[in-house]
Amino acid sequence: MCEGDRHVGEYLAVLTTTDAAEKAAALAGGAVVARVAACAQVDGPISSVYRWEGAVRTDQEWRVLYKTTVERYPALEAYILSAHDYDTPEIIATPITHGSDAYLTWVREESAQG
Repeated sequence: MCEGDRHVGEYLAVLTTTDAAEKAAALAGGAVVARVAACAQVDGPISSVYRWEGAVRTDQEWRVLYKTTVERYPALEAYILSAHDYDTPEIIATPITHGSDAYLTWVREESAQG
């Protein structure tokens, strides 16, 4: 579906988490350098409560939120899986359904391959 000069539904916000601020910064920066995401925001610490290997755990984590295109998602996922040190890193993609034309154009240009 097109809306103006941009294609609605072709952009994603992709989330992962890690256990240290330095790791989050490295995951964010590496994705931008590799052009699999236009930008990445790091926030935290956050408190994560989850079940892992039969036990409920609570840990501090840092969240990384990437902006990319649907086309570049497979490369971003592959990057996260190769750079992350968790056995099963959280990787969740949410469609960006609306946004400013200028910003979404920038996301497309900055995450373009090559």
